[in-house]
Amino acid sequence: MARYSKGAQKSVKSAMHRKKKGTLKSGKGGKGGTVKSRAQAIAIGLSEAREKGAKVPSKKSSRKKSALKKAGRKKAAKKRAPAKKTARKKTAKKRMMRNR
Repeated sequence: MARYSKGAQKSVKSAMHRKKKGTLKSGKGGKGGTVKSRAQAIAIGLSEAREKGAKVPSKKSSRKKSALKKAGRKKAAKKRAPAKKTARKKTAKKRMMRNR
């Protein structure tokens, strides 16, 4: 079974032609400048196909990456926080002892 419909293939093809011609723009409303990379042109073609309702697989990889990043940040924050607190307490205690 095909992953992409004929309509999706057509929109990617037209995006590639516009890229080659130099008229394919990135960003909202085409304000981002001309597209230089092939991968970006394909991505724009697929997103246009999604808007039209063509059969295109959903963007799962970006969701996974963002979820992994968030999980990694939480773990790193948990590991770092106790070490900082104990170091601060120790230095504060040392200062108090010196001042006496």
